[in-house]
Amino acid sequence: MELQILLTNDRSKYIQIYEQINRAILHNRLSAHTKLPAKRQLAEQLNVSVMTVQIAYEQLLSEGFIYAIERVGYFVSKIESEGHYIGKTIIIPEKVTVDDEIINFKSGQVDNDTFPYKHWHRLYGKELQIFNGMNAPWQGEAGLRIQIATYLAQARGLHCQPEQVYIFSGFQQQLMNICLFFNRQAVGMEEPGFLRAKAIFNQLTMTSYAIPIDEEGCTVPTENIKVLYTTPAHQYPTGIIMSVSRRVQLLNWAVSNNSYILEDDYEAEFRYKGSPIPTLSHLDNDEHVIYLGTFSKTLLPALRVSYIVIPKSLLNDFEEFNKHQKSTVSKIDQHVIAKFMEEGLYSKHIAKMRTLYRNKRKYLIECLKESFGEDITIHGDAAGLHIIVQLPKRLDETKAITLAKQTGVSIDPVSVMYGKNKPNHHVMIGYGASSIDEIKHGVQLLNIAWKREHNY
Repeated sequence: MELQILLTNDRSKYIQIYEQINRAILHNRLSAHTKLPAKRQLAEQLNVSVMTVQIAYEQLLSEGFIYAIERVGYFVSKIESEGHYIGKTIIIPEKVTVDDEIINFKSGQVDNDTFPYKHWHRLYGKELQIFNGMNAPWQGEAGLRIQIATYLAQARGLHCQPEQVYIFSGFQQQLMNICLFFNRQAVGMEEPGFLRAKAIFNQLTMTSYAIPIDEEGCTVPTENIKVLYTTPAHQYPTGIIMSVSRRVQLLNWAVSNNSYILEDDYEAEFRYKGSPIPTLSHLDNDEHVIYLGTFSKTLLPALRVSYIVIPKSLLNDFEEFNKHQKSTVSKIDQHVIAKFMEEGLYSKHIAKMRTLYRNKRKYLIECLKESFGEDITIHGDAAGLHIIVQLPKRLDETKAITLAKQTGVSIDPVSVMYGKNKPNHHVMIGYGASSIDEIKHGVQLLNIAWKREHNY
């Protein structure tokens, strides 16, 4: 048979084919068990590719409008309620196109182009060949937990056993689990602090106290709290590195108050002035620090793999609390990361990225100083993947971000990290995702945008 299908150029061809056959079936213009034209025949009739027709047929097939008989063809299904159906257009989403940002200066981004995909694909292929379809244990694959424990001892000075390591699918899941484990007791949070951590505390309706930071990092809480969330190695967002004396003070506070410190070590591998700072957990002899780690900054954010290290004194209670949990992290991904670490590729990759990010950071700062001179001040540049830029008083944060966006440059605000006394003349500029050329071009665009403002 020959279908009467009219195509226009304003929408995807496969959607038009799907919709017109769909309507013909629903309005009884195609009766049940009618054979549809072969894919190649309809493609020639409509002057489209066979793949275009195949996609339309597969959508109709998946929704039950047609059925297939192998080596025979496609046929119209019998719709039992066809007489009562009120026709409506079923929309298949087309590819959404968004205006590409010229420069991505957002914080928390990584350089995806330098990821060792060749090694990753090799390891992934091997794991697929031996994959048995079973889910991972809820606490994570033993091989990965062993590699993480080994890495933490060598690179971060944190000595733990593999049974203390638990695998999670990202920061927010692991933080929520810990908060629930402590029965949503009162929590302290650095001020300013990580917005996503604040969001978790708010979602769980926890009593949350803002704990101020100073030049030595998070101050010692005076409030009655069970848990303190802090980022000692690179305070977010200011970049302050917690002093040794403050670390000891916080550990003494935790012991005295039977409280626990959540140490978020999110970007500690990337330190550019001096040696990497050991973890707070490294100094913890009384088991009052819970360590939060992630692969999002050192590998790829899309992997969604993070981990926590639980003090031995809490292991039994933590296991009991989570005894009905199921793993939310792909078993294959866990095996691949473990092999990646075991072969020494992880350490090599971090070393390579540390050099790359150090060069990017240096170049970004040079470009900013060349363009803006003493009009700006740079903070928090000793580590991590972003810097804080203090703008002149005559250019506020909102205006600076708006002007940047209009030229195609995306940067982040700082004020949203504060609960009160919000600064109004600071922005965050991330350099993880942008290339050297993009950094130069991005600063040039910022220079044009910000100096275009007549008050600048």
